[in-house]
Amino acid sequence: MRTNFLFLLLIILTWFSCGNIFTDGGDDVDYREEMRTFVGEISAYAKEQNPDFAVIPQNGHPLILRNGNTATSYLDAVDGLAQESLFFGYGGMDQPTPARETNNLLRLLNIGKDANKAILVTDYVTTSFKVNNSINQNTALGFIPFAAPKRELTVIPARTFPLTGENDNDITHLSEAKNFLYLLNMEDFDSKNDFISSVQNTNYDVIVMDAFYGSRVFTPQEVEQLRQKENGGTRLVISYMSIGEAEDYRYYWNDEWRQGNPEWLVRENPNWKGNFKVQYWNPDWKAIILGNEDSYLQLILDAGFDGVYLDIIDGFEFFENQ
Repeated sequence: MRTNFLFLLLIILTWFSCGNIFTDGGDDVDYREEMRTFVGEISAYAKEQNPDFAVIPQNGHPLILRNGNTATSYLDAVDGLAQESLFFGYGGMDQPTPARETNNLLRLLNIGKDANKAILVTDYVTTSFKVNNSINQNTALGFIPFAAPKRELTVIPARTFPLTGENDNDITHLSEAKNFLYLLNMEDFDSKNDFISSVQNTNYDVIVMDAFYGSRVFTPQEVEQLRQKENGGTRLVISYMSIGEAEDYRYYWNDEWRQGNPEWLVRENPNWKGNFKVQYWNPDWKAIILGNEDSYLQLILDAGFDGVYLDIIDGFEFFENQ
């Protein structure tokens, strides 16, 4: 009995020890402020090289408020705000987002809009009625809509409906955009050339995409090709970048990494295999994202992308809930 008790005690102590190592940054860590700081550092680094480079955080918009007041320095660092499932997709494809959640999000997004930030909304919908509903609601609010037909963001929507605000303008700033395409995964395209030509055959004002095709970064020449609209205008080409999770298929991944080794690698996201929560305030993780010629952000800048779409901004919620 005593042996069993000691064994159980050892398991409990080990569990708590791992919890402290893997999830806690210490009682002095302000998880929200650390994420605001991180976004600000990304913005400053990028805009020093390209003042027109757009920084767009996706989700995590409670960061807009600090102690009930607008976090002005945070908003000053970004050019737009992106939100998933504002009206549809919160509980799954075509599922209406609860009104209370929508209203909470609108309260925050409208603060950004009043600060002249572009608002990009992705709703996950497939039925004609809900596609129209999503587009109409977002457009009425002055938001830039995208009705995604697949949660995995693998396809360009069929041309069943006229493209919202379709135009042949040369888009040079987010404020000029009337629509956007969120095409993150390229697995359904036969080749890189197939992907590029498929995008060129559209008139979206903005495309949000991965900076990599397979293991290779798109070249500046390829990014320039992606800028071309079918009607002769040009678009903005924005790269996705996750800063709140490490992804085991990225160029920076080390096959020897395990949970807790390195210390900032916290635990795998049970909903997305291969994605690991990170202590995003850790200097070693930040060095992977920015600040040197091999950093993720520098690769995006060198490729000539017009901006970055920052994901897992809401990573602070994971640590607050531990």
